[in-house]
Amino acid sequence: MAEKIILLVVFFAVMLTVGFYCKKHTTDVSGFVLGGRSVGPWLTAFAYGTSYFSAVIFVGYAGQFGWKFGVASTWIGLGNAFIGSLLAWVILGRRTRLMTQHLETSTMPEFFGKRYSSNALKIVASLIVFIFLIPYTASLYNGLSRLFEMAFPGVSYNTCVIIMALLTGVYVIAGGYMATAINDFIQGLIMLGGIVAVIAAVLSGHGGFMGSLTELAQVEHEIPGAYASFFGPDPFGLFCVVILTSLGTWGLPQMVQKFYAIKSEKNIAKGTIISTIFAVIVAGGCYFLGGFGRISGVAAEGGNPVGGFDAVIPAMLQNMPDILIGVVIVLVLSASMSTLASLVLTSSSTLTLDLIKGHIAKNMGDKKQIVIMRIFVVVFIAVSAFIAINKDSLGYIADMMGISWGALAGAFLAPFLYGLYSKKITKPAVWASFIFGAGIMVANMLMRSSFPTVLQSPINCGALAMVGGLIIVPIVSLITKKPAKQQVDAMFSCYESQVVVSAKKSLSE
Repeated sequence: MAEKIILLVVFFAVMLTVGFYCKKHTTDVSGFVLGGRSVGPWLTAFAYGTSYFSAVIFVGYAGQFGWKFGVASTWIGLGNAFIGSLLAWVILGRRTRLMTQHLETSTMPEFFGKRYSSNALKIVASLIVFIFLIPYTASLYNGLSRLFEMAFPGVSYNTCVIIMALLTGVYVIAGGYMATAINDFIQGLIMLGGIVAVIAAVLSGHGGFMGSLTELAQVEHEIPGAYASFFGPDPFGLFCVVILTSLGTWGLPQMVQKFYAIKSEKNIAKGTIISTIFAVIVAGGCYFLGGFGRISGVAAEGGNPVGGFDAVIPAMLQNMPDILIGVVIVLVLSASMSTLASLVLTSSSTLTLDLIKGHIAKNMGDKKQIVIMRIFVVVFIAVSAFIAINKDSLGYIADMMGISWGALAGAFLAPFLYGLYSKKITKPAVWASFIFGAGIMVANMLMRSSFPTVLQSPINCGALAMVGGLIIVPIVSLITKKPAKQQVDAMFSCYESQVVVSAKKSLSE
């Protein structure tokens, strides 16, 4: 117990020190929300990765999908790395940075408002962000609860939630985006080392990789060796999870806004490589670990683990040495606090810049905006902590995250992606995407039994919401009135500006 507590105290001390150190970067809105758009590749890449992967991935998704798909769940982590990280940086990174700076936008709802010349779109987008980030935040705490109950049986979980919420709030309020970026880097290093150590410890207890794979192949299923096979027992279900968790990041405001802050073209190229390698190790490692959940000693009843899917990973870890359990706790805290910081910063900046500024309180200066954002940080953390303390009313982690990601990415992915590349996307098409993406997930939450069996899962429904948006937006744009050409050309002029580069970058004609 002493080892685990010491690790936590050191961890929290470092986070707070960074927060107060970065206070000098929060003198204006750009500094508080985007770090002055001068964040380097390592910090941006790690901020992207640590916002992507949290207790939701490590405890909820790795446990549930590792149990369902076996070692084939590793494909989810690889999809996260190559679709959710590599392709996201290549396709979105540079254009997002250029257009958001050109339009002078700091949030995704603000981008929609200026790109499609509609205050109503901005307001509705900000409400969607605020509402659907709440279940995501709840799923973070729910994942932490499982590990705290395993590692600290004599410590109140509610106390742990309150402490974590307070500490996260302090360093976000003090240091803004720059504090979260530096802490994300430190937390990312912990995650990289921790996941490698945990995988090695778990596999060594079952005769190494080949011994573990052989044992997994012997688990009973109607298809012999299904859980040790290349695509597992349910390839379609596996594909839907890959789509939701990989393509979904392209439409999540807390992920995309990382591109707003990056410093230069060169940094985007470096960040792409760093982010992808980080995702291969962390996401690939988490799902690979979860794939061996069925041989971890968890009792099964009716094909499901006793205690639910969220109990699988804690059961795999409970017999490890105290020092390694301490590392795991810090690992999951790192992942969760970084994601929580990103979520509360996204929500507070969205509510302040997109709802209050210019609508409720006009002509606000930078200092007043920062004060209001800090107040909303407190409010959002308090709400999320309250939900976490009442965790018995929550569902499985993966289901809550499926609803959140499905609604956000289903509503935003298509109009954001097409809005960066095409001049022909219309305002009605964006409305159609918002209504379809958020609407189908609300319907799934309230009337799940009315959906076809394959779509009763929030995961599958979320994947449908994203793919549906990519189809709906161009179709609606074809049959509705096109935006004013002169206005759209002015927006896209940022891609046409001339820059001078060295000969090694471009050959003369």
